[in-house]
Amino acid sequence: MRPGVRVGVDVGKVRIGVARTDFHGVLATPVETVARGDGDVDRILAIVNELEAFELVVGLPLALSGGHTPSTEDAMGFAQRLARASTVPVRMVDERLTTVSAQAALRASGRNSKASRPVIDQVAAVIIVQHALDFERSAGIPPGVVVDPDEGQ
Repeated sequence: MRPGVRVGVDVGKVRIGVARTDFHGVLATPVETVARGDGDVDRILAIVNELEAFELVVGLPLALSGGHTPSTEDAMGFAQRLARASTVPVRMVDERLTTVSAQAALRASGRNSKASRPVIDQVAAVIIVQHALDFERSAGIPPGVVVDPDEGQ
């Protein structure tokens, strides 16, 4: 298991959930919800710098069949923007059903889903980066695929 803080990102159309891991790669916790739009990449990179993270883990929202959707393309484009601006590697990992899992977890804890929308994004980011940690721990290799910052230029 590689030591160091990772920052998890759940890309949405309106909001971006951000989570972090501890240095030892055991536990993921929520950080904040960033508004999508002007300054979103800068804010996420500021969080990476504040936490001295060595890697960004961005969720790749595939269809249940494994195919691409408009959300897949949007997340890939956002990850590309992050990779171009970042000094740390950006990885994309499969995030199928993370938002559904986040909503279910919040409902189970008695939270109303309308009032919890910003929190749902953070919880989804926690699930994304926690799954990445669990994969790396069990497989012995880093999860997902590193985004090439030069691709598509």
